[in-house]
Amino acid sequence: MAFLRRGRAGGGSRLPDTDRAALARVLSSPTFELIPLKNVHDQAAALPGGATVSVTASPAKGIEATVELAIALEGEGFRAIPHLSARMIRDRPHLADLLAPLAEAGIDRAFVVGGDADEPGEFLDGLALLRAIAELGGGPREIGVPCYPQGHADIADAALLAALRDKAPFASYMTTQLCFDPRAIAGFIAARRAEGISLPVKLGIPGVAEAQKLMAISARIGVRDAGRFLMKNTRFVGQLLASGGLYRPTGLLEKLAPVIADPAAGVVDLHVYTFNQVPSTEAWRVEFLELLGAAPAEAGGPA
Repeated sequence: MAFLRRGRAGGGSRLPDTDRAALARVLSSPTFELIPLKNVHDQAAALPGGATVSVTASPAKGIEATVELAIALEGEGFRAIPHLSARMIRDRPHLADLLAPLAEAGIDRAFVVGGDADEPGEFLDGLALLRAIAELGGGPREIGVPCYPQGHADIADAALLAALRDKAPFASYMTTQLCFDPRAIAGFIAARRAEGISLPVKLGIPGVAEAQKLMAISARIGVRDAGRFLMKNTRFVGQLLASGGLYRPTGLLEKLAPVIADPAAGVVDLHVYTFNQVPSTEAWRVEFLELLGAAPAEAGGPA
């Protein structure tokens, strides 16, 4: 278990049985997020066969690149979830043109986000797109939406929560956006359950990444607490330095284990932000599962 010992040694073995079982459950078949870059197929080859793969969208690449990659990965035996970014879709005919090839490829799932395009078309936010998909009919049967345990850099908390409540009837699950604070995640889920939002949760966690790269990506996507977390946690910084500057989500998951084990929380899966660093993230996942006493699925591409 040398890979784990370079991070937090033996952590999984010290957990209560219920927590270890909960972590093994969600680590056994998580959702892996990929970015449609040039190296994406090489990265996908390191995934376990039949893995669920979430394909992001960016204005630089265009929404068509997301759809094309999702279809290609589905054809290779993966279970693809394309991101449909509202502000990147011009209008309803454009939406229909995107949904049709997905349906033909047998992809009946999507992750709907507002997106960052500077010049949006008909859909200004994720809720508008969700309503349009419902009105068109025949769209994805499984739809995920984002949620924000520590808020969003550009959107007020009240607006985010109102939007989540409005999206819930259209959605199958919600995925927490990148967050390094387990207490914030646990508190967010508890508060939503108290409000009556019962959507199952996929916990968004970072994969294995160089600390500098992780902080840069976090800042770019609006994660509020990334820099502050590092500055306030000298022990964590010391672990990063001792591990060669690589971040591993072992400690974060250990602290989230009681939430994952709690049926009332409704945590059904992990969403791993790989940053297209799949081999190192998959090696970490396999070794952590072994430490938990679980047998991982074999890596190496589609089954």
